[in-house]
Amino acid sequence: MNTITREQLKEMIDKKEDFVPINVLSENSFRMGHIKGSINVPIQDPDFEQKVADKIPIKDRKIVVYCASFECAASPEAAGKLIKMGYKNVYDFEGGIKDGQEGGYPIETLETKTNNIQK
Repeated sequence: MNTITREQLKEMIDKKEDFVPINVLSENSFRMGHIKGSINVPIQDPDFEQKVADKIPIKDRKIVVYCASFECAASPEAAGKLIKMGYKNVYDFEGGIKDGQEGGYPIETLETKTNNIQK
């Protein structure tokens, strides 16, 4: 499994790389704050795999999964599931939303969200 640091993710964001950031926390957590441009597919959702497949049908698309913090196990679990599903470019941002905030990433709430997926 590939992991990335907040500096690497920030560089991807700044360069406007083509990737899909997936927040794998609950919808409520997503509403409270997430990295700008993220989609929300909670790892606890029984239809997690199907929802990801519906939103990201191209298996070689670059995907970055993240959860709350280094202590959160949801993003490594989600990355493992995506790899088993055949996705080839999966990255786990282990620091999650907490590390992103500390790194100065653009954080938005659902009320300010205007785009549900980066193309």
